[in-house]
Amino acid sequence: MRRTALLAATVALVAGALAWPAQAAPAAFVHPGVTVSSAELDFARERVNAGAQPWKGAFEQMLASKYAALNRTPAPRATVECGSYSTPDNGCTEERQDALAAYTDALAWYITRDERYAKKAIELMDAWSAVIKDHTNSNAPLQTGWAGASWPKAAEIIKYTYPGGWANSGRFATMLRTVYLPEVINGSNSNGNWELTMTEAAVGISVFLEDKASYDKAMARFRTRTAAYVYLASDGDLPRTVPGQNLNTRDRIVAYWQGQGTFVTGLTQETCRDLTHTGYGISSISHVAETSRIQGADLYGTDVGERLRQALGFQARYQLGTAVPSWLCGGSLNLGLGPVTEVGHNALHNRLGIAMTNTEALTRQNRPAGTNSLFVAWETLTHGDNPA
Repeated sequence: MRRTALLAATVALVAGALAWPAQAAPAAFVHPGVTVSSAELDFARERVNAGAQPWKGAFEQMLASKYAALNRTPAPRATVECGSYSTPDNGCTEERQDALAAYTDALAWYITRDERYAKKAIELMDAWSAVIKDHTNSNAPLQTGWAGASWPKAAEIIKYTYPGGWANSGRFATMLRTVYLPEVINGSNSNGNWELTMTEAAVGISVFLEDKASYDKAMARFRTRTAAYVYLASDGDLPRTVPGQNLNTRDRIVAYWQGQGTFVTGLTQETCRDLTHTGYGISSISHVAETSRIQGADLYGTDVGERLRQALGFQARYQLGTAVPSWLCGGSLNLGLGPVTEVGHNALHNRLGIAMTNTEALTRQNRPAGTNSLFVAWETLTHGDNPA
């Protein structure tokens, strides 16, 4: 029975992968459609207004955060300079936090219908679109990805749900097209979480701009990078690699995988670095998969969904306290996965009915999921047990 079920799952997985169209962009883009849809927003709003948990608590947590403060003053810069680990930090923190605040205010507007939040989101987006021209120094690609992942989520909600109008939405679109998209669309051939976050930004920006060519390019890169980030036994003796990275020997691949030479299903390229950076990569995989689903192409039934499921389960097991075996990262893991499980758990467990024991336990333990202060925010509110 178990073998039959496994065979059926494998057939479904392969069929899903083969069904993926050569051109990923929809005939017409769905709005709002970056990570969160109108139906998901409506469900969250109804649950909050009904006083139901965990959504009510998640909403209260969001509203009490600094990102929802109506007295927030935007701090735009013409050039944001970010070195390694944001040293120097010349506008890096301000940009990320203003982008997260715009998204937070957009969510607050949608749930409360209090126009002050919509106007604050617009104020933040207008301030940056009037000023920013470039990102510089070594962390410029990642910084652009982090902020670029949040801006379109905010913009989608405001442009398509706020009846008060947004006079400078065109200028904001120009900012995304000229400052952000060129930096993230081609990747940087760096660590997996960089590439996945940059690709998430490229996908979200492409939706807002209704740029089908960029969407297709970003989605193709996303599938390649996801396959090279999460290992499945079906990949063979060694993980998949990305063309152009010169990972043409086992030794080079092991070094790129943080010195890990034993490959098991669910391991990621950064597991042995730490679970925090691993969480960034996993989160971006879930965000892009969710955006794709909203846009009409469900990746959860393909290898992307399987890699996401296995990555979540593998990392969750150790985050919950399972002893680390000696063959894994020398017997020691740096924990701190972060608030990154809600989107994948909801899509794979709640919608598709797949058992995810460890991921479910960690998801419920961490509720309400807050923000990582970079590009992940309020996902218990938007995706927790959300059937939409």
